[in-house]
Amino acid sequence: MPRFYCPLPLSIGITIDLPDEVAHHVFVLRQNAGDNIHIFNGEGGSYVATLTQVAKKNVTAEVKVFLPEECELPYSLNLVQALPEASKMDWIIEKAMELGVSAIQPLAAQRCVVKLSAERAEKKQAHWQGIIVAAAEQCGRNRLAHLAPLMNFNQWLSQQDMHQRILLTPRAEQSLADWSRHHPAQAVSLMVGPEGGYSDEEENLAIKHGVLALSMGPRILRTETAGLAAIAILNAAWGGM
Repeated sequence: MPRFYCPLPLSIGITIDLPDEVAHHVFVLRQNAGDNIHIFNGEGGSYVATLTQVAKKNVTAEVKVFLPEECELPYSLNLVQALPEASKMDWIIEKAMELGVSAIQPLAAQRCVVKLSAERAEKKQAHWQGIIVAAAEQCGRNRLAHLAPLMNFNQWLSQQDMHQRILLTPRAEQSLADWSRHHPAQAVSLMVGPEGGYSDEEENLAIKHGVLALSMGPRILRTETAGLAAIAILNAAWGGM
């Protein structure tokens, strides 16, 4: 049954006009009146709806059944990802959504090759939000990860954060896998550097701010691998895989 994100008030018995983008997808998939679809609005749970009208620019559906099931992690994971090159961020966001992160924080660090103006950052934000929606539709999540605006390293670090902040660095003596085996499930912010990693200055500043430095083991992972591997390690240790 196709799944679609519909940011609308939903309740059993109402008939809704599907958003234009969703209506287009329904039309392209050649769905017909009487077919059932899954819809969710990001507030928890999903609904089964029956299509009542399918036209090229207008699709309506009657909401029939509420499904309360969720597949969220039992703890909060925030991926703090320094901007990588090219389209790697698209892939990272998509896979992080599939692995259950609750928030994504794009970060501008010293060694980031990509430099975004305010206008480009705004366009990227909209593009990344679309990736989050598509990933949620595909993987069965009924809640969207929060996408924070792009921030620079120092600005983000100076914020008061109740989460345990973890800096992934080859310099660390303890591994994330070892740490997670000896600590209970908890809210965590994982800091992943760009190609070349965070600078020594950035790492030292983070540690001064109370950030915990942990490694990913004896091998150096690419930026597009490190964060996703770290999420998988925590999910395997704490449940959620």
